[in-house]
Amino acid sequence: MKKSQFSPHQIASILKEFDNGKSVEEITREYGVSKACFYKWRQRYGGMEASELKRVKELEEENAKLKRMYANLAMELDTAKYIIEKKL
Repeated sequence: MKKSQFSPHQIASILKEFDNGKSVEEITREYGVSKACFYKWRQRYGGMEASELKRVKELEEENAKLKRMYANLAMELDTAKYIIEKKL
């Protein structure tokens, strides 16, 4: 997963600027993010504080790690089953 160049605190402050009346065009130009990225942030993190946002990001990273671990274990199990079937 690609590491964001913006910290959770920065994302929260950018979203607050939008809530305070700054236009999307101004925000995207000032921070160098695409409109799609901004709207994705708004959809995912809208209304959260920086601490909540940080926790969500940590949970997403942990979830990705656990998914990779599960995939590796599932692959090892399939390999073990294949080897056992070959021996019988």
